[in-house]
Amino acid sequence: MVTRLTATQAAKWIQDGQSILLGGFIGSVVPEAIERAIGERYQETGTPKDLTLVFAAGQGDGKSRALNHLAKQGLVKRVIGGHWGLVPKLQQLAVDNQIEAYNLPQGIISHLLRDTAAGKPGTISKVGLGTFVDPRIEGGKINEITEQDWVECIELAGEEYLFYHKLPIDVAIIRGTTADENGNITMEDECLIVESLAAAQAARNNNGKIIVQVKRVVEAGSLDPHAVKIPGIFVDAVVVCEDPNEHMQTFASMMNPEFVGKGRKSTSNIKTDNRVIDAKTIIARRAAMELKRHSILNLGIGAPEYIAQVAQQAGVLDNFTLTVEPGAVGGMPASGLDFGASRFPDAIISQDQMFDFYDGGGVDQAFLGLAQCDSQGDINVSRFGSKIAGCGGFINITQNAKSVYFCGTFTAKGLGVSAEAGELVIYSEGTQQKFIEQVEQITFSAAQALKNDKPVLYITERAVFRLTRDGLELIEIAPGIDLTTDVLEHMSFKPKVSQRLSLMDRSIFQPDFTLTMD
Repeated sequence: MVTRLTATQAAKWIQDGQSILLGGFIGSVVPEAIERAIGERYQETGTPKDLTLVFAAGQGDGKSRALNHLAKQGLVKRVIGGHWGLVPKLQQLAVDNQIEAYNLPQGIISHLLRDTAAGKPGTISKVGLGTFVDPRIEGGKINEITEQDWVECIELAGEEYLFYHKLPIDVAIIRGTTADENGNITMEDECLIVESLAAAQAARNNNGKIIVQVKRVVEAGSLDPHAVKIPGIFVDAVVVCEDPNEHMQTFASMMNPEFVGKGRKSTSNIKTDNRVIDAKTIIARRAAMELKRHSILNLGIGAPEYIAQVAQQAGVLDNFTLTVEPGAVGGMPASGLDFGASRFPDAIISQDQMFDFYDGGGVDQAFLGLAQCDSQGDINVSRFGSKIAGCGGFINITQNAKSVYFCGTFTAKGLGVSAEAGELVIYSEGTQQKFIEQVEQITFSAAQALKNDKPVLYITERAVFRLTRDGLELIEIAPGIDLTTDVLEHMSFKPKVSQRLSLMDRSIFQPDFTLTMD
C-alpha cells in the first residue's frame, strides 16, 4: 500500500541539502499544494534549507505560484533550470549572487533525468554548441558565484559535442490525476505528461523518494494498465489535493476537457475583427505565408502563437501538424498561462520523447520569438541585463529544426502600427532597438546554423531578413514605409540590402487576407 500524506506531511519529507526535482510546465502538471507547503514550512521553521532545485521547464505564474513558493534565501542553495521567466524572485536571488544558478536547455534537462535514471554519467549532445551554454562562452552559468562546471566540450568520432553531467535527484515531486492503493498513477485530466516517468526513475535509482500529488485514490487493480503513466514501484507517497485551486489543469483553466481531447470539437474558424490589423497580426500573416503543406511545426510563445490562429481562420490548419515541446502532438496550441496545452491533440507524449524527436531533426518548420538580433544573425531571448528569461526549449528547437523563422516586432517599448489601404502605418515608433551590433547572450548561434546549411528567416511587421554567410540580408520591406528612415535608421548595424529587395505582400495589410499553401 502506498503511503498517503497531506501536503504539510509531504513537506516534512524534505531534508536539508537535498536535491529536489519539481515537475510541471508553466501551470500544467504542477504539484502546487506540495510546493506551497514546503515554502510555508521553511517560513515557519527555517527548514528545509540549502536545497538544490531542478526543473526542466518554466513553472509559475510570474507572481506567487509554483516555484515562486520556494524563492526564499536560505531555502535554496542551487538551481538548475530550463526557463526562469516565470519565477522573478528566484531570478533576483541569482542576480544578487545569493544562490548558485544554471540555465540549461529544457530538452537537455529532460534527457539528463532519463540518462541519470539509466546510470549514465550524463548526456552527450550537440545541443548548445555556439550558444551561452557552451563552456567556451558561459557554460550555462548565470552568475559569478556559480563555479562548478556542469557542461564540458568533448570530441567524439572527430566531431564536437557537449557533455552535460548527470543530475543529483534525492526527491522527485510530481503530479498525476488518479492513484490506486498501490501507487500506480494515471494522468487522464492532465494536459501534459512532461518528464514525470523519467524523474521518478531518476529518483528511485538514486535511492531517493518520489511524491505524487493527485486528485483521488481508487481501489488497487481498478486502473487500466495502459493508462498508468507512473508505475507504483516508483512511488513512495501520494498527496490527495483537497483544494481544487491547487490542482488546476493549467494556471488559466480549472479543467478544460478540450485539452485532453474530450467534448465536442468545433469545425468553425476563429472569428476575429479583420478591421484591427496590428503588429502581431501582420507578423503572423507574413510568417504563415511560409507554411508548407504536411509540415510538422513548432510554434513558440509570443508572436508565433498567432500563426495558428491565422491558419485556422484561413481554413488551412489541417494541412500541417502542430506540436508543442512538452508533449502535445496535433490540435490547436493554447496561449498565455494555458501555453503547453493543445485543444483536441492527436496524442500527448512525454517531454523527453518529444525532445528526442526534435533533437533528431523531426521538426520541419519552427517559428520562434525575436527579442534581440545582431549583425551576425545571432538571437537572444534568454537574458537582458538583470532579467533572466532563460532558454527553455529554444536552443533544442532552433538548432535542430530543418528551417527556422524568428518572429517579432522590429522595435520594442511603445511601438504602434496599423494597416491602411494595403500599407503599413507606423504611428508610434518603439524606443528600444532590437537589431543591435551584438546580442547580450547567444541563445541561437547563426554560425552553427550556417555550418548546417539551415534556412533562417527573420520576420517583423516592416522588414524580412534572411541569414547569409555575410550576416543578415534585407529581402523585403512593408509597403508604405521608407527603407532608410523606417528600417535602416533603427538598426545598430547596416545589413546587406538585397539587389532584389521587394515589398511584402500587400494582402497582409488588408482586411480580407487569404492564405494559400504550397
